[in-house]
Amino acid sequence: MIDPKLLRDAPDDLRAAQERRGESPAIIDDLIRADEARRSTIAQFEAVRSEQKSMGKLVAKASGEEKAALLARTKELGTAVKEAEAAQRAAGDEFTALLNSLPNPASPEAPPGGEDDFIVLEEVGTPRDFEAEGFTPRDHLELGELLGAIDMERGAKVSGARFYYLTGVGAQLELALTQLAMSTAAKWGFTPMIPPALVKPQAMEGTGFLGQAADDVYHLDKDDLYLVGTSEVPLAAYHGDEILDGASLPKRYAAFSPCFRREAGSHGRDTRGIFRVHWFDKVEMFIYTTLDQAEAEHRRLLAWEQEWLNMLELPYRVIDVAAGDLGLSAIRKFDCEAWIPTQGKYREVSSTSNCTTFQARRLDTRVRVTQGEDTEPAATLNGTLCAMTRTIVALLENGQQADGSVKLPAALHPFLGEVLRPLES
Repeated sequence: MIDPKLLRDAPDDLRAAQERRGESPAIIDDLIRADEARRSTIAQFEAVRSEQKSMGKLVAKASGEEKAALLARTKELGTAVKEAEAAQRAAGDEFTALLNSLPNPASPEAPPGGEDDFIVLEEVGTPRDFEAEGFTPRDHLELGELLGAIDMERGAKVSGARFYYLTGVGAQLELALTQLAMSTAAKWGFTPMIPPALVKPQAMEGTGFLGQAADDVYHLDKDDLYLVGTSEVPLAAYHGDEILDGASLPKRYAAFSPCFRREAGSHGRDTRGIFRVHWFDKVEMFIYTTLDQAEAEHRRLLAWEQEWLNMLELPYRVIDVAAGDLGLSAIRKFDCEAWIPTQGKYREVSSTSNCTTFQARRLDTRVRVTQGEDTEPAATLNGTLCAMTRTIVALLENGQQADGSVKLPAALHPFLGEVLRPLES
């Protein structure tokens, strides 16, 4: 949710932000009209309510015909107050619904355009030349089957398409990545957490995932709970309805959780293997800070994600995501994309978003910077440290050898040794 004052103070900036996202700026005019109607109905309600309150004293002092007239007016005001209150509520609901559908204004620094209009900021490492090495690379599923690490057939049998089992060294590899990611985040100053994977509607709505992403969410109707698609949701709601001490900021959390996504709109895309699935585990970083520190924290999150990918010795690039490809809550987003040899392109394995005060306003998370002074909305940021399945895909394909074995990065040697070897036939 944006600050409603922006509608009155900077409507042209909001229109420009909508255009950078490739969306209609007409919603800004709709919101301005709804805001005027909301404030008008509030004034009307307060006026008739004030007259109603004053009428009691007049009735007590009056007598005869004057009292009868005042009592008749009191009855009229009772009806008017109810009508004004209903009008105020309706106008408020309309305004809130429109405001909740408005994305966080895209940063002027975010590239304009859609999904394909990103800007490459940096490329790190060099993809291997398998042809020069004398063999054709196998994809991650073939490697996973050779290693006894991935079982898609039984995943589909038990749960359906886009489900899987990690078995043997596959399961060990995820556990190793989890332990390494959580311990590394703790060294960076993040508090490790394991949050709930089921949340109330307020948490999902508050983080912006019941807007444009609603079709991708699993909902349990009987319990009115949602399966999270990222632990960003329970982490953002963790301090909901709270006032944080400014001296305690930034608050940094790193959470391990399962993530569930319908993958709506991805029909026919990445159907082979475990790159795009309905469930995966992830280590997510989340930060609470003040608005003036949000951009600096965003850069820190990106630097930590890059440090992680450097530890895993993966070739990758960093892109500045175009405004039209941002989620509802983010003003700017950086993706880290690892090279996937058999696809011949970079694919997203992590990202980090600056959500400024958008989520905190919805969840009523505030900060008191100085004791005794007014509070202000907190700023929130998130960043994926390790999405397990996609990281496993990248590690298997980039570390593979001609015999089907996989060399692991040095950071994983303490957990699994230097090489994963195929099962004996």
